[in-house]
Amino acid sequence: MGKVTGFMEFERIEEGYKPVTERLKHYKEFVVGLDDAQASKQAARCMDCGTPFCNNGCPVNNIIPDFNDLVYQGDWKAAIEVLHSTNNFPEFTGRICPAPCEAACVVNFNGDAVGIKSIEHAIIDKAWAQGWVQPQPAKVKTGKKVAVVGSGPAGMAAAQQLARAGHDVTLFEKNDRIGGLLRYGIPDFKMEKSHIDRRAEQLKAEGVTIRTGVMVGELPKDSKVTNWAKESITPAQLQKDFDAVLLTGGSEQSRDLPMPGRDLDGIHFAMEFLPQQNKVNAGDKLKNQLRADGKHVIVIGGGDTGSDCVGTSNRHGAVSVTQFEVMPQPPEQEDKPLVWPYWPLKLRTSSSHDEGCTREFAISTKEFIGKNGKVTGLKTVHVEFKDGKLVEVAGTEKEYKADLVLLAMGFVNPVATILEGFGVDKDARGNARASTEFTGGYATNVAKVFAAGDMRRGQSLVVWAIREGRQAARSVDEFLMGASNLPR
Repeated sequence: MGKVTGFMEFERIEEGYKPVTERLKHYKEFVVGLDDAQASKQAARCMDCGTPFCNNGCPVNNIIPDFNDLVYQGDWKAAIEVLHSTNNFPEFTGRICPAPCEAACVVNFNGDAVGIKSIEHAIIDKAWAQGWVQPQPAKVKTGKKVAVVGSGPAGMAAAQQLARAGHDVTLFEKNDRIGGLLRYGIPDFKMEKSHIDRRAEQLKAEGVTIRTGVMVGELPKDSKVTNWAKESITPAQLQKDFDAVLLTGGSEQSRDLPMPGRDLDGIHFAMEFLPQQNKVNAGDKLKNQLRADGKHVIVIGGGDTGSDCVGTSNRHGAVSVTQFEVMPQPPEQEDKPLVWPYWPLKLRTSSSHDEGCTREFAISTKEFIGKNGKVTGLKTVHVEFKDGKLVEVAGTEKEYKADLVLLAMGFVNPVATILEGFGVDKDARGNARASTEFTGGYATNVAKVFAAGDMRRGQSLVVWAIREGRQAARSVDEFLMGASNLPR
């Protein structure tokens, strides 16, 4: 694969970033991708390892050595065909996937991994620029009707696969535009929404009917989940009108922090904060947008969503941004012989952190404090592991000033009402109970109702959502037709 000795001759080439001072002025993407020569040299580093662990490290099982070799040889059109054979939306994963494939790369065992994600990014961007990404409508229609509920990456992938199999697919989305958390969770500076829009046009050209602003069932009145639905449809009506229903909604119930003072104004879930900015970027007018201008911002949660809050707050013009993580600071470099080819625990610094952020590890919030009903700060304490439990460290109490607190501690389960509306059994975590076995895979306890993506597996990565959408589509196709030619 690539050049046989390339991994010994060439160093890893990283994608670049535009300067911080420049990118903080806007919400557009700022990654500087590889040019053709750089991508070819990077692909040349893919060694003839015999057992490509990267394939299994990738949830969609991208055929990585093959498209690396094609890029090295300069056959970009064949490279996108290989890439699309396993991944419906490489422009999504090439931008926001954390690249578990690179952690599993054999070169990564005692060196720097092949830049698989950057090569994938280069392939799909060239494919769009050259006009190689075209609709693939089915040549023969089956007459079967499928409802896909939820238009995130799982729903989009499933809808595309089912439409290409010849079924009449309707994609339902409660918000005003499709994309799920890709649309209203991921900031535009990480992934501009034009990438979703052109895939939506492709889906329509392939025969998918897209219905936005439609809520299947009802949200609880006290829910703070983003919802711009203008009409509703009952689960019973979907079951009546369609031959199969596939539930691909997200895990949207944010994890809360029920500490004293939680009811103070100025404490919000990340998913109250981030979607509003995305809507403004799209040209929508919002009243009373939640903003960080001139504020001391505390972000509670050290993951990607917390990082997105950091980047957005800095673009608003926050006075300071501090991010809390309850776990201890991980090592800057993993012990590769111990963890390879699995995903390592190590310190990860995002582009948003580089734009301005104080990071605090092993810290726990004890109380929110405020004045006149508004948050003014937090009381914290440092914690450490003892006997497998996190315990407070005496004498480490501290107060932090805060005008805005953003809770970004992950998501616990999908909105319960949709599963209850269909009568779908839930697992111990509140997700839809559905097996992934190939025979009858992704089927729930309710006849002709399937579930996939975060609604089934819990919060996860975009690449896992695409995998589950593709696999669920195959299972639905088998259910409807008795057999399927769709890939697993």
